[in-house]
Amino acid sequence: MLLTALCMGFTACSDKEEETTNGQEEKELTTENQKAWMNYAVQVASLLNADSERLYNEWNNTFAALFKAHNSGAYTSAESAVEQIIDGCVDIANEVGTAKIGDPYNKAKAGNLEEAVLAVESWYSWHSRDDYTNNIYSIRNSWYGSLTDAPVAQSLYQFVKEGDEQLAGRVTNAISAAATAIQAIQQPFRNNILSKQTEDAMTACADLAEILDHDLRNYVSGHADEARYSEIINQFVDVVVMPTYKDLKDKNYALYQAVTNLNKAPSDEAFANCAMAWMNARKPWETSEAFLFGPVANLGLDPNMDSWPLDQAAIQSILSSKSWENMTWSGKYVSEDDLMEEILDELGLLDVEELTPEQEALVEQKVEERKNSDPEFKADMEQAEKISAAQNVRGYHTLEFLIFKDGEARKFSEIE
Repeated sequence: MLLTALCMGFTACSDKEEETTNGQEEKELTTENQKAWMNYAVQVASLLNADSERLYNEWNNTFAALFKAHNSGAYTSAESAVEQIIDGCVDIANEVGTAKIGDPYNKAKAGNLEEAVLAVESWYSWHSRDDYTNNIYSIRNSWYGSLTDAPVAQSLYQFVKEGDEQLAGRVTNAISAAATAIQAIQQPFRNNILSKQTEDAMTACADLAEILDHDLRNYVSGHADEARYSEIINQFVDVVVMPTYKDLKDKNYALYQAVTNLNKAPSDEAFANCAMAWMNARKPWETSEAFLFGPVANLGLDPNMDSWPLDQAAIQSILSSKSWENMTWSGKYVSEDDLMEEILDELGLLDVEELTPEQEALVEQKVEERKNSDPEFKADMEQAEKISAAQNVRGYHTLEFLIFKDGEARKFSEIE
């Protein structure tokens, strides 16, 4: 049914209309796998709870003070720390426009309809638009120095406004325009990937990234004020980052409790409670994505909690084998993306948007050469592959699949 709708141009469907893909049909909740299904959900919720607690503690105990001091490591001045804040905002604006929205759009445009749907983040819950909007709000919060739509005195907004009120207004309007454009996409996004509203949202996100990356960045570098920047950083950490991560920790604990209760006494109500708890825990994560630096990146906590797309075959394997240990990893964190960026940079392909088959073969050849000649690179690649395999079967989206179906909480009463 879903693919039929897609072939007709991703026209809108009723919020109650049931749709599946081949991938989802292969992994349905049944009386036979019910126990494994519930245990899997508990394991994933437990890991999310532990990761969110670790993230909060890492900031609270160490990184917040280092960032606010900005006198060592990567941050040797207040200006460098403010630049990091801007970098985070630019990164998520680009990611929303070019990856979260743009990747499904490009796949659909090329005729890869099922791949397009599977590339839509949070499509099991029909929560995609709100995910993306909350990402934009993470930029707003960083810009305003607050968790509301009201800026404070110790904010980037106020600093820029005092020197260039027009620029401050343009940044604010670009943030608002991106959020509004995303919300204008007809629900659910997975059925409206090729809509005009989708194209408008991509454009709005690109415009936002442009003004942040050039106009705002140039203003900040050209009007450096260490004393004011220190105030902005302290406000950002104390009023934006730490409360967001505290909320994330608390909401993920509540999610873990809801999933534990579902496991103890499965019911339609328990599934609904899990779905609501997932939504609640998802919001502070999405509103933290403008500051995906520090512990969340260095410790691999981002892909731990938010890896997408899912490895559906591996999820099926875990459900069958009950090999919960496949969701965990140990040792130093090594990123496959970082290693591949290193290879692409060596080949002069780092800025190429889409590799040709010939270029892909060249990359594979280079990787094998490095493995054979560089034992440390080989060990890092093997570690990165182990970590990636574990991260692809845990986190919010694995739990989302286990809890939701067709945009609603699963129903225990409908198990066959």
